[in-house]
Order: sequence, then C-alpha cells, then structure tokens
Amino acid sequence: MATNAGLKNQLANKQQDAPAQQVSAQNLGLKSLLSTPTMRKKFEQVLEKKAPQFMSSLLNLYNGDPQLQAAEPMSIVSSAMVAAALDLPIDKNLGYAWIVAFYDSKKGHKAAQFQLGYKGYIQLALRTGQYKAINVIPVREGELVKWNRLTEEIEIDLDAAVSDKVIGYCGYFKLINGFEKTVYWTADEIEEHRIKHNKMKDKKAKNNVWKSDYDAMAMKTVLRNMLGKWGILSIDMQTAVIEDEKEPDIKEVEDAEEEAPVIIDVEPEPEPELLETDTAEKMPKKPSVNDMDLDAIQISDDDLPFK
Repeated sequence: MATNAGLKNQLANKQQDAPAQQVSAQNLGLKSLLSTPTMRKKFEQVLEKKAPQFMSSLLNLYNGDPQLQAAEPMSIVSSAMVAAALDLPIDKNLGYAWIVAFYDSKKGHKAAQFQLGYKGYIQLALRTGQYKAINVIPVREGELVKWNRLTEEIEIDLDAAVSDKVIGYCGYFKLINGFEKTVYWTADEIEEHRIKHNKMKDKKAKNNVWKSDYDAMAMKTVLRNMLGKWGILSIDMQTAVIEDEKEPDIKEVEDAEEEAPVIIDVEPEPEPELLETDTAEKMPKKPSVNDMDLDAIQISDDDLPFK
C-alpha cells in the first residue's frame, strides 16, 4: 500500500506540472478579490493591524451601494487603496473620503473613483503640524454682515440666521507662523464652478456626492481651492489632491481604445488526498492561494464564485 508521504509527493509533482487556468478579474467579484492572501497582504502592508477593519468597511460600503456593486471590482480595490494609503475612512457618512461609481458610456460599464471629502482635507492639513486652525462652514441667510474681497475681512453673525437657506460658504485657516487666510464663495459661485466642471451631458444635473450631499462638496470646493493657492501641502496632501482631481472617463470618445481585461492565473483544482484507511475514503483538501502581483493573482478554483 502506498504511504501518505508518497501520495502527497505524487500529487505535488502533478500539480506543479499542470498549467494554470486564466480568468478575467471582472468575474471574481470584490469579495473574492479581497479574500485572496495577496490582497490582504497589500492592505496589511499599508494599514497593519487596521487592515481587517478597513476591508470590512469596504465590503459594507459595497454591499450597501447598488451603484458601486455595478462597478469594475479592480477599480474599487484601487480606489480603496488610495484611501488606505492616506489612512482615511471610506464610510460615506463620515465625509473623509468617498468611493463613487461613474458610468463609462463608451465601454459600457461603471468604474469606481476615489474622492477626497472636505473632512479629509482638514485631517491631512492637521497632520502636517503647520496649521493652528482650519475650518469651513456654510453661511445661511441673514448671517453675513460684511465681506471685503480685497482685504478679506469678513463679519458673520451666526445667531442672526433668518432661514436655513445657504447663501455662501466661508473657509479659514491660520498657520503656526501667524499667516492666515479667509475666503468666501457665494452659492452662485459654487454652482457656477460645479456646472463648469460637470462632465455629464446635462451640465446642470447633479451626480454622485453633489446629489447626495451638496453642502459637503461645496465646502470641499472652497477648502481645496484655498489650500491649493495659499496652504502648506504635505506629500500626502499633494497625493490626495492629484487623486481627487483625476477626471473620470465618462464621456463618449470616438477614438477611445478598448481596455484589455485583467487576466488572472488560476491554479487547477488538486486531486483529493487519499488517506491510509481500510475503506480508502477520499477526503478533499482545500487548495491554498499563492502570493503574487496584484495584476496576476493565482487563485484556486474554490475561491471562484463559479465552478
């Protein structure tokens, strides 16, 4: 009778000689991608002990957002990795960072994109240690007493609001060296800015966070403009601004090249291991997943959402 050790060696040699199968990453789904050791390792390298909690919050965000569920999974992971590198939570209710889905009408699918929230800008600014104070607020009807655009002197009475209507947004910061800056945008200026940079065919239509949380996006616009012109930007802040200002490819472009699908190598399912018993029962052994590059993840058939 063959020994267990001999059978294991035979199976191992046969498995090494077997060619790897290839599947498209789009067929795996987000949960399958995050469950691979390679993905977990990459998040752990960035977030260390906070990685499981962050990945759990990503799945919660995904499960609760039908628009995001329709997006290409690898784009979601890439967007989440940006937030992880900046150590910012992606819970949309917190307002630090968002992962939103944009529809690419040319390619016929949705892709996710990282967007930095106004609280994220404040958090990154405070981490530099250069800001003594920084804030941005909506100004309601009746609160604005005086605003001088030249001297940047502003007078606001926060107890004088006569309605909940927002007429503008005020941003302010003061550095530890004494330099300070105040900016004020009217509601009309915010709307003009939104329409100007709207990539939808209907320029006046609101999409994504502009639709769900207009004030948050308006305050972010004021804060980003103010910090970009007069603030001190750390490396993390520069990275965040670059990622945040990336324009999603949502326009129909006649000459756009079709993206090649991401191909993932999949190890063939190993044969069941034979145990040394009188009845020679077959006990299946769950294959493991090997670590490799993000664009070439080797995954066993058991990890796939299909058989």
